[in-house]
Amino acid sequence: MLDVRLLMEGIDPESMTTALAESSDDIGGIATFVGRVRGSEDVEALELLHYEPLTLPGMKELGHSAIERFDLAGLVMLHRIGLIGPGEPIVCVSAAARHRRSAILATDYCMDHLKSAAWFWKREQRAGKWRWIEPRPQDHRDLARWHD
Repeated sequence: MLDVRLLMEGIDPESMTTALAESSDDIGGIATFVGRVRGSEDVEALELLHYEPLTLPGMKELGHSAIERFDLAGLVMLHRIGLIGPGEPIVCVSAAARHRRSAILATDYCMDHLKSAAWFWKREQRAGKWRWIEPRPQDHRDLARWHD
């Protein structure tokens, strides 16, 4: 099972995990990560833009790569686009496998790729002013550990 979507509306991690758990009797572990807009440091909003012809196909390719690499029973990857307020979920990745370690690693693998090598442009609003957000050096180091 692979479910990859871009959403303008909110993400419901619980229903996503439930659907994944019900997809197979052979699942021994599910790992889920939910990324949220931080409300600290006066962040008023976050906006995610994307290039439609590349974003969803790239996310699906990432999903297939994770399923193969970690021998997953299923993977759900949901990413918000558009304007998002503090406290709202931005991304949710949930991986299911026979064993917990594969699910945990697959979730980490997907998030490292989404954070540093994905097809999104992010900007945040503070005090009414917008600024673009670039991946941090640590984000690039996190991504590099997955390259053979």
